[in-house]
Amino acid sequence: MSEAARGDRRIVFWRHGQTQWNVEQRFQGHTDIPLDETGVAQAARAAALLAALRPSMIVSSHLRRAHDTAAKLAALTGLEIMVDKDLRERGGGEWEGLTRSEIRASWPVEYAAWEAPGGEVVTGVADRVAAATLRWADRLTGDGPLVVASHGAAIRLGVARLLGLPEALWPALGGVGNCCWSVLAEGRKGWRLVEHNAGTLPTPVNSDDRPESATAAT
Repeated sequence: MSEAARGDRRIVFWRHGQTQWNVEQRFQGHTDIPLDETGVAQAARAAALLAALRPSMIVSSHLRRAHDTAAKLAALTGLEIMVDKDLRERGGGEWEGLTRSEIRASWPVEYAAWEAPGGEVVTGVADRVAAATLRWADRLTGDGPLVVASHGAAIRLGVARLLGLPEALWPALGGVGNCCWSVLAEGRKGWRLVEHNAGTLPTPVNSDDRPESATAAT
């Protein structure tokens, strides 16, 4: 890829559609939960919008809620879905499968810090998601964007790392709603955020991310 082409690269981070565990506010993490009926409809709606961007590549987390979301876009574009486990959600350790109220009741200190016993630390998630994204971005050959189908916390943390934000400022990036997306474009001084939580649907932002990031979408 030429330097001029490299400077025009765009990345669309696309969060998966709704699952029943999203509705119940259960920590999903690495647990492989399918889309619910609403999530399937969300994925189809969002895919129709993203197809208009004429993406050059689709890469997805191996977890089916993300992969099945990506499949809706693949069906419209004819692109193969590349799979990368490094795009999976933040591991929740002992919290996976538990609701936020259950977590808060049993681990009040850890809940306040949003650090699950046995779970992944945010810096580790940020590093692996950012590194995986750049690996695939380096393989872009067309003019269209790279679409990354992933998860709420993984996207927010990966984007923060790619933007070069200091960790203290990571909470300034809000959560991403189900089947919404954020767009990064490459400039002369690195990656810049050109859209965040775009395509917001009239549903809550339920995710494995920090509780304060899961406010109602507007």
